[in-house]
Formats: sequence, C-alpha cells, structure tokens
Amino acid sequence: MTDQDNGILFTTPEGMTEDQVREKLLPFARIVNDELAECGFTLCKGNIMASNPKLCLSGAEWDHWFVHFIDASTPQNLVYSSIFLDMRAVFGPSEPLHELFQTVLKRIGNNPLFQKMLAGNAFTRKPPLTMFRSFRYVSDGKKHALDLKRQGLAPFVETVRVFALANGVGAANTLERMDELARKGVFDAKDANAWKEAYSLIQAIRMRAHNEMLENKEPLTNYIDPDDLNPLDRRILRESFRQAQRLQQKLELAYQL
Repeated sequence: MTDQDNGILFTTPEGMTEDQVREKLLPFARIVNDELAECGFTLCKGNIMASNPKLCLSGAEWDHWFVHFIDASTPQNLVYSSIFLDMRAVFGPSEPLHELFQTVLKRIGNNPLFQKMLAGNAFTRKPPLTMFRSFRYVSDGKKHALDLKRQGLAPFVETVRVFALANGVGAANTLERMDELARKGVFDAKDANAWKEAYSLIQAIRMRAHNEMLENKEPLTNYIDPDDLNPLDRRILRESFRQAQRLQQKLELAYQL
C-alpha cells in the first residue's frame, strides 16, 4: 500500500565521531529496511531510507541539512517537503526530533519565500472536479478513473501542511494539524470540521476499495471508477472534493497565488 520513507536521528556519544556512530548504525538500518519490505512496505525507489548514509545523521547534521533544505528552496526540495516536513518519531526517545522540528518551524516561519513556494506547489494538487462539478479523470491512460491518493487526499494534506508550518504547528498528522489550526484561529472551526470530515470520507472510500481489491486478489491501487460506487458515495465524494477546493481557495487568497 505504501513504500518506505524513514531515517535515523542519533546522538553522538562522548569519545565517538558522527562517522563512527553512523558506521555502527547503517548495518542495523539495512536489516530493518529489508524486514519492512518483507512485511509489505516496499523499498523506496528514491532511497529515502535509514540505510542511506545521507539520512542517518546526528541532530547537528540534521539541523544543517534543514538549513540548506529551507534556504535553497529548489524544486527537488519541494518534492522532499512531503516527506521531511511530516516526520514523526517511531522508535526511541522523541525529544531530539521535537527539538529539531521546533527549530525547523522557526526557520520556516521566518522565510516567507519558502512558504510561498510550498503554497505554490500545494496549489498544483487540484481536486478532480471540473468547473461544472463533474469528475475530472486522470490523464495517464487509465480511462474513467480517479486517483484517490493524488487527486483526493493530497490537496488536503499538502495545503494543510503549508498552513501548519507557517503557523508553528508541530503536529505531523493532517487531522491533528487542522485541529490545531482551528485552535489558533487560522481556520474557522466549522470549516475545519467540514474539511476533516471530507478528508476522512475520501480515506474511508479508499480503504474500502483496497479491502475489495484484497478480497478479489487484485493488486492494490489508489484508482477507482466512480461508476462502481453507489449514488450516495458518488455524491459524498463529489462534495468532499468541493471541500478541498474551498480549502485551496483559502490558500490562494493567503499567498496571492
């Protein structure tokens, strides 16, 4: 269902260098990556994994990495933003990552150019509705299909991320970010609830489609044909996409896109 995107943040013990620590951790990281692949989390084609020496770093090295990441604002860094700006600790103490990310949030908050580039990138993730609110299907050769991940969920995820990072929200989960943005007054509470519900409904339809694919022994995909849905689910999906459009309109106004 998804590939791996992971890394290691380590503390360098007294008497050791960062390279010495990295040399000890990389064999372990390769084992973990391989065993995750056996569990169904495929190896990342872009090598965004802990077994990559460039992503097995000390706190100071990660801090330097993020300075370059934010200040350079290259197209490749915008691609990476969907990975590195949604980091969360999954093993070990979370405090080092929390401290690192607080520093990252301050840098982003003081860098309006980087914010605008993130916003422009998020704004390209258009919900699949035409101006007449009919479905706009994918254009990659799959007839009569919607990509619920790229066309449905991504407009919410990418847009909410911009608002969260610009307003010092440390949460990595999209729904938690919306809650915090509502608490801060960045989002109207009623709007935030509507956007959360729309996001969750798209995710539910996607998960149900995945379950049906598993039952039919079909390969998992994020594509669905809306004609396979019942009339109520089609209306729900259409209204959920419309909510994504409303959210992006807020982004458009905030950053004059």
